Amino acid sequence: MDYEHNRSESELKTPPATDVTSAAPATTELANLAINEVKPTDTPKVENPWVETIKTIGLSVILAFGIRSFVAEARYIPSGSMLPTLQIDDRLIIDKITYRFGNPVRGDIVVFNPTAQLEKENYKDAFIKRVIGVPGDRVDVKAGKVYINGKVLPENYLDEPPAKDWSTTDRYASDELYKVPWPANGVVPPGQYLVLGDNRNNSYDSHYWGFVPQDKIVGKATVRFWPINRAGGLDPQPDYR
Repeated sequence: MDYEHNRSESELKTPPATDVTSAAPATTELANLAINEVKPTDTPKVENPWVETIKTIGLSVILAFGIRSFVAEARYIPSGSMLPTLQIDDRLIIDKITYRFGNPVRGDIVVFNPTAQLEKENYKDAFIKRVIGVPGDRVDVKAGKVYINGKVLPENYLDEPPAKDWSTTDRYASDELYKVPWPANGVVPPGQYLVLGDNRNNSYDSHYWGFVPQDKIVGKATVRFWPINRAGGLDPQPDYR
């Protein structure tokens, strides 16, 4: 607590009185001094409401940025490449924690930033697709079915089978303009993933432009929060056995 005077303990002692007449005034002065010394000059400060609001908003922004950067973020679906699983304008929560402790697995729906090939094509916005091929896989599509290392991949989330045959053992990804080469051994390289849209015949995905490096993956789509009538967790992880 602040006081009007800053006096030492010795200054608060009663000065010696030489007689009865002079003692009374000294005592009176000391009493007045003591009253002055203990009288507080500060009153509780009231925070300016604007300052308080700015502080609250600033803290909220910091927390929101931290959560968005490291924990989760909201995204919406702008196209029909993931139909029927995801509808246009669906709003999703993207989990950004899971892949800090593990790798994507087949069947995950992932959001990723444009690969080097997509950047060459001037794509800037994030994509959302399903992981189909993981490191070490050879992927073939023939007669309307997807094969992983020679074994048919059951895909009950598709509305229609893929119409075009292709394989990672081909010389190039099937895009006719950019001619993206597949690896010489025909398998997905370490640290990369082959992704396809669930709307298999209307999706610009890996079979056109190649693999997605893991460091381009933003996170895993886990929850749909809009529209309300379809809110909740996405379809269970596919059983590929």
